[in-house]
Amino acid sequence: MTNETVYWPEFLGRVDYGAAWELQKTLVAERMSDPALPHRLLLLEHPHTYTLGRSANESNLLLDEAGLAARGITVYHVDRGGDITYHGPGQLVGYPILYLEPLYGRGIGRIRAYVSDLEEILINTLAAFGISAGRFAGFRGVWVDGPAGLNKIAAIGVYVNNSGISSHGFALNVHTDLSYFQGIVPCGIDDHGVTSMSAELGRAVTFDEVMPNLIEQFGRVFGLQLSAQGIPYEHHQTG
Repeated sequence: MTNETVYWPEFLGRVDYGAAWELQKTLVAERMSDPALPHRLLLLEHPHTYTLGRSANESNLLLDEAGLAARGITVYHVDRGGDITYHGPGQLVGYPILYLEPLYGRGIGRIRAYVSDLEEILINTLAAFGISAGRFAGFRGVWVDGPAGLNKIAAIGVYVNNSGISSHGFALNVHTDLSYFQGIVPCGIDDHGVTSMSAELGRAVTFDEVMPNLIEQFGRVFGLQLSAQGIPYEHHQTG
């Protein structure tokens, strides 16, 4: 196996958003300088955080500084695509550090294909739990169609640098406190709601239930094999 066909998944537990962002930058730089390194998949959760992407509308942040402080929420302006979203405990976040050229070539449509594959991984993972999820025309992410309409269960926002290395990624609501989404207009979409795996199934769903299937789907969709460094994943206790 070569670096082009191997990936290394790792669960980091609960990590401050800024620290995770710096780690991504470090891994991207390492991947650029050493082609022998495998693709990486960082899995983790964050403390309460709002992030605004490159195309974010500031008015979609509904809380003032006092409201943010009262709820213990940190705000970051980041280099991923998309508008504003929430990260927090109970949400499984994935940051793939992938070299896209071996996977998609150099075509201009590679980022769109990459995002679609991330959606496919999440759709397949949810299907294993009996949750019927899919895409919503005109919007990114993964959605569940319920009695009250469409609700987003997973958000996607990526960044791909000029060398074709990805960072940022996806956020799957597993047992997330959905009330924190009330402080924003999630992804700038004000006419649809949010949901979680636990809300859909009516029981508490754990990361340990979700990660093995998600990791398997990640390898299957991207055509990658597990590195010996991460079988099935390194598990660090959440804080």
